[in-house]
Amino acid sequence: MKRPMLNGIKMSEVKFNFKPIKRKPSRKYRKGSKYDPILDRFIEGTDNLVKVTVEGRDTNYLRTQLKKRIEARGLSLKTSVANGVLYLEKT
Repeated sequence: MKRPMLNGIKMSEVKFNFKPIKRKPSRKYRKGSKYDPILDRFIEGTDNLVKVTVEGRDTNYLRTQLKKRIEARGLSLKTSVANGVLYLEKT
């Protein structure tokens, strides 16, 4: 069998297989988040405003992750970044 050509370049064939299955397996993923303990401890505490740092994590990345967890859990907390520092606030 002759290989098809694309713009004068021979294309290699792709080898593949199909295997019939009854159903798709469920996704294996972590329940919750590794950032949930930060939120849990803050909620349990008495402070209304705290500065948060996590070793090895960029401030804006951390804010994004915490915001996602706050939203997913329906918490009434607020995150903000000022001068490169992340703050958590009870609202």
